[in-house]
Amino acid sequence: MQKTYSAKPSDVTRKWYVIDASETTLGRVATKAASLLTGKGKPQFTHHIDCGDYVIVVNAKDLKVTGNKLETIKYYSHSGHAGHLHERSLREQMNLDPTKAIEHAIRGMLPVNRLRDGRLERLKIYAGADHKHEAQKPETLSLKGAK
Repeated sequence: MQKTYSAKPSDVTRKWYVIDASETTLGRVATKAASLLTGKGKPQFTHHIDCGDYVIVVNAKDLKVTGNKLETIKYYSHSGHAGHLHERSLREQMNLDPTKAIEHAIRGMLPVNRLRDGRLERLKIYAGADHKHEAQKPETLSLKGAK
């Protein structure tokens, strides 16, 4: 009888990937980033061990969305006091801080468990094309034409 493989934290090897957010839409960027952060594409993937990689998202300010999503997607924040619910559209969020819109989308695609915060720490988002992780020799992933 063959035993089922279960990864150990010492077995995990992490790679670095760069995703250009200006190539495709918000949803495609977020799903690819979430998949890389969880490590779902690796053969040693184990649900209770964090097997994911590092993800760098660049050009967040040039993010694409289709349809009327700039107006219909809403972000809410509440101060904790009665009547202090604040609403912001995706267009307003992109003008204030475009990295938060991508982070919010990726966070929503990760499973809600104890591993989520560690996975989000490995996510690096930059508004421009430059990032400070050249020393890690990240591999560039092209999402053009990906369906």
